[in-house]
Amino acid sequence: MSKSDLTALAAELEEYLGDPHDPDSRMPFGGVLEFDESGAYPVHYVNLLRRWGAHLRGLPAEQGGLAGNVETGVNLMRLVARRDPSTAVGTALNNLSFMPAWITGTEEQKRSLIADMRRGSSMSWGLSERVHGSDLVANEVRAERVEGGWRLYGEKWPIGNATVADKMVVFARTGERPGPAAYSLFVVDKWLAEPGTIEDTPFENLYGVRALDLSGVRFDGTFVPDSAMLGRRGEGLEIALKASQTARVVLMHLALAAVDTSLRLAMDFAESRVLLGDTVADVPYTRRQLAEAFADLMLADAVFLGATRSLQAAPEQVSVWSSVVKYLVPTKLQRTLSQLTVVLGARTFVRDHPHYGMHQKMVRDILITDIADGNTVVNLRNLGHQLGSLLASAADPDPAAVAVAEERAATLFGMDAELPPYAPWKQELFSRGGLDDAVLAAPDGIRRLRELADAAAGTDRERLLAAADTAEELVGRAGALHGRARELKARLGRAYAQSPELFDLAKEYCLVHAAAAVVLSYVHSQGVLEAPLPNPALLLLQLERVRRELYPHEAVTDQSVVDDVMQVLRHLHREDRLFSLWQFPLAKRTSDSSAARI
Repeated sequence: MSKSDLTALAAELEEYLGDPHDPDSRMPFGGVLEFDESGAYPVHYVNLLRRWGAHLRGLPAEQGGLAGNVETGVNLMRLVARRDPSTAVGTALNNLSFMPAWITGTEEQKRSLIADMRRGSSMSWGLSERVHGSDLVANEVRAERVEGGWRLYGEKWPIGNATVADKMVVFARTGERPGPAAYSLFVVDKWLAEPGTIEDTPFENLYGVRALDLSGVRFDGTFVPDSAMLGRRGEGLEIALKASQTARVVLMHLALAAVDTSLRLAMDFAESRVLLGDTVADVPYTRRQLAEAFADLMLADAVFLGATRSLQAAPEQVSVWSSVVKYLVPTKLQRTLSQLTVVLGARTFVRDHPHYGMHQKMVRDILITDIADGNTVVNLRNLGHQLGSLLASAADPDPAAVAVAEERAATLFGMDAELPPYAPWKQELFSRGGLDDAVLAAPDGIRRLRELADAAAGTDRERLLAAADTAEELVGRAGALHGRARELKARLGRAYAQSPELFDLAKEYCLVHAAAAVVLSYVHSQGVLEAPLPNPALLLLQLERVRRELYPHEAVTDQSVVDDVMQVLRHLHREDRLFSLWQFPLAKRTSDSSAARI
């Protein structure tokens, strides 16, 4: 889908949902907070989205859905999540639960599941177990062979949508010997189960995303026919891991949306509140806090752009891109929300006000992005397993691989570039040869940035050159990381794979990837962005925010850069545009002057 078509579709959804500050809109903040306070599942909002067809935007068009690519669905869910992450998760889980069928299901299975969802059926993804968590090869739910099918025994918990869903894709042991080939996948239709063989567990009382159905299912001889198996016997683990790669990328829309909402609320306050003759936003320290929060969000937006498009443009590298985005975006943006809490001050504690109550909800809700479908440790470990080859490839790149990466970067980070068809079965569990197109193409991106600087003048030229220098420093760390990793492995031996030092190296690698993503999104999308983007001051501040992870007290920007970034932020805020490279037009804002008076 072209950028203009996606923008039009996003505007249509925004108009349908209305301004969340308006209590008469379809999905107002006040109503969202009521569901959150009570912990009740937001069935009303989920149904509104289903009637609009939001869930179909994440299902393949060839079998009855409306998805042309993953990017469309995740960006629409981002607009939902800026109002309520619980509703966004409840809706998106249908699509993520379908993913195993998309990867390995038959044509008939895919068509049947999508036809059911068009008629109102919903799905959940039964992967986790109470005792074993992310240790999938220790899972105990088993499927015993019987005539005509299988009988399931055991419990899945905690599972999103476990109770409200009609069907669950279940990861179950079918092999007698433990190991990767001991697991298979089944679609369980809860309404066809024999009485007494299946039981829902109660909703959990949650800290964040409180309105989400997080519960479980117990199986006691639940029968499923042979036709309910997805793929072949013993393929379950590989398919589950590939489905989780996609989920890790898709769920990041929640983190971006949370910060968008809180930054918008902080801007409402800071631009309206007058202290000692000046607005809060005009206090230099607060202005930098807001500008940095905006730069953090735009940095995460660039990483997310590449990771989302990698699902289609570089499926063999998704193990790297999904782990980078799943580690970097939640950890970075949680700190951003803490920074915005400082700006809002005491108003953070005004729980019942639909304006400020939403900020504390977003602070709680963003935590799910750090935990669901592989937590921070899981993703850093995944990168750690591949770090040696990734760093070797970056330190001594193969010219042919670099040429491919440079060409593909235009698709990965070019917002209007046509994506190849989504083929999730092409995803690999490891990036062969240690390839990461973002890092390999970064030197070319920096070269292009210098060319843009040569064509610019004045402060724009100075800032583009400073951005190129900063990016070169950050990307150049890959060589030093390679040396440190080899020294660490030689010193620790077998203990290297589980060492805290390896995890720290993986964190640093994520910063190299992030710097590359910021530069590549700038050079490959600058021709299709709407004013006030692209902006050299914002680019420089984004790169400074990456560098601050390494040198927290060293700045590469001055107050003039911050002031110019603040002007970009003010423009997008005033014009009701999404804080993103996409700049989707949001629902026309209604006045909420009560927020500024308390």
